[in-house]
Amino acid sequence: MPVSTPFRRPPQNTADDSDTPEPTPPPSSAPSSAPSSDLRARLAHWRAWRTRHPRAALFLRRTTTVLAAVLVLGALLLPNSFAALEPSRFARIPAEAVVAAVLLLQLPRVPRLVLAAFLGTGLGALTVLNLLDMGFTEYLGRGFNVVLDWGLLDDAQSYVADSMGGAAAFWASVGAVVLTVLLLVVMALAVVRLGELLVAHRERTNRGALTAATVWLACAALGVQTFGPAVATTSASRAVEAQANRVRDTLRDEAAFAKEAKSDRFGATPGAQLVPDLRGKDVIFTFIESYGRTAIEDPVTAPGVDRTLDTGTAALEKAGFRAKSGWLTSATYGGSSWLGHSTFMSGLWVDNQQRYRTVTAGDHLTLTKAFRRTGDWDTVGVVPGVQKGWPEAKWYGLDKVYDAFDVGYRGPKFSWSTMPDQYALEAFQRLEHGKKRDRPLMAEVVLTSSHQPWAPIPELVGWDGIGDGSVYDGIESAGVEPSEVLTDSRRSKEEYGKSVQYSVTSLTQWLERYGTDDTVLVFLGDHQPIARVSGDKASRDVPVSVVAKDPKVLDAIDDWNWTEGLKPAHDAPVWRMSSFRDAFLTAYGSTPHPTG
Repeated sequence: MPVSTPFRRPPQNTADDSDTPEPTPPPSSAPSSAPSSDLRARLAHWRAWRTRHPRAALFLRRTTTVLAAVLVLGALLLPNSFAALEPSRFARIPAEAVVAAVLLLQLPRVPRLVLAAFLGTGLGALTVLNLLDMGFTEYLGRGFNVVLDWGLLDDAQSYVADSMGGAAAFWASVGAVVLTVLLLVVMALAVVRLGELLVAHRERTNRGALTAATVWLACAALGVQTFGPAVATTSASRAVEAQANRVRDTLRDEAAFAKEAKSDRFGATPGAQLVPDLRGKDVIFTFIESYGRTAIEDPVTAPGVDRTLDTGTAALEKAGFRAKSGWLTSATYGGSSWLGHSTFMSGLWVDNQQRYRTVTAGDHLTLTKAFRRTGDWDTVGVVPGVQKGWPEAKWYGLDKVYDAFDVGYRGPKFSWSTMPDQYALEAFQRLEHGKKRDRPLMAEVVLTSSHQPWAPIPELVGWDGIGDGSVYDGIESAGVEPSEVLTDSRRSKEEYGKSVQYSVTSLTQWLERYGTDDTVLVFLGDHQPIARVSGDKASRDVPVSVVAKDPKVLDAIDDWNWTEGLKPAHDAPVWRMSSFRDAFLTAYGSTPHPTG
């Protein structure tokens, strides 16, 4: 739609900005370029149309003006979370609108147009950031970080492709790009149009701005509210300030964390003095995707998950195993599992991508690396979620890594998860744990079947009939479609609970079937599920359990005061996930030799 009208200054004595059509100016006799002639021709055509259809032109201009005002006010008042997205939020007076109107009235035409376009583009960018904040808060429990989080958008696209198909991911990406461009352009045009309209009615605008400022100050002083939110607001300014503070804190944190990562209580401990009380044991650290406190305590998921934990505890006790369980507060929420893994293993609080890059680029001692340093263990990783190069394996201290392509799986994917947990565990048994070896095994195993969208979920099959995974073809095709779960909060909770039951049962059956007197299993969740499942303002706590046959293994952690069995009590101790490494190393006889 042509946009020349907002840039024209109407006569000052006109009662309405569009009631009286202007005569078409005579064509210039000066030579001009073809593009300039085309532009003048379009302008002339538009003015002629307005002259022929004054009512339609007036309606169009007023409609456009109203839409511009709605867009600008909506963007100024838009919150950055779905929880705050209520009608009352938009029944307020934004101070930024009053200030911008006063500024635009004081400027000559060209600077005014430049400032209006700049403010509009900035408002469009802020709207994009607010929308990103909404999405990140919904899925990851935190706002979008403009310094660190752009790379996660690629992961989001991959997740959509795995869950909904490549076509859906493509069109979602195209839609996101188009929406972003439209917001920037349309918001700039909207502010320009409103700015020109204000100048066209300067006297009326001055009175309106003074009135709005007076009302704003009065409402601010008296604390007037509209069903909760304050009428007088500076929400847009505060949103910009919050983004700026987030950037500043991120840049400051980089240097501080780099220094923190160099300090390590066990960094210089010789191998002979690390975990001496576990010599001869097969030690297995297992992460269960999205296994959080919600699974055990939410009314929808708890009944089934609690039964699974109770059944697993009883079955393991019958096989000679005991367990103790507690809570860890994860460094991440809803996703970014690698942050939880690295926090648990390193003893550092790795809650963003910058910290992750810093710690994995250094030589900070991980739990897995501690076993390797002793020279008494073979160290392996089973990571079926990894489908590309994984250089972090060196930092973790793993001699060998089995990714999605190394375990011989020939069955279907289950949404994001490349293979069922039961298959991954059976492959671990076949490739490593079940082999005769000269040294015991230390393994890191990551189970992915409980990854969102929790559809379709694998079913347990006979362990002897797993084969190459082809047995899962019919199970996957008969399963629930992700689209049936993604948009339904209660259905998501139900399917999430089932997925946790599947993962925990797979693990406890594997231990019951293949565990030995020398097997020590530590398993935990990497983070809580997304807010749609765990609930608004949910904790970041995840269950953690230590399981073994040798009573000395559990006796060593008696002073942790954890709960007997696989289900931690509601009031069981809660630690930061970063504290586990040092507590574990200390409990099993390691001698501190600090660095840094």
